[in-house]
Amino acid sequence: MATSSITKNFVISGKRQVKKFISAIEESAKDRPVRTSITADIIESDAELIEIMRRWEEMNAK
Repeated sequence: MATSSITKNFVISGKRQVKKFISAIEESAKDRPVRTSITADIIESDAELIEIMRRWEEMNAK
């Protein structure tokens, strides 16, 4: 969660609450999304776009 999304103040008091809060932070750090690299082509002309759409229509014809 981004820190900019925290818009309220909250109070943590007592050892039990502090431990639960720390545990929650530590657990959230373990649950990070895996980054997946992707490749992309830049379409530089109308003709390229038309060809891509033609191939897409062929693959998805019912």
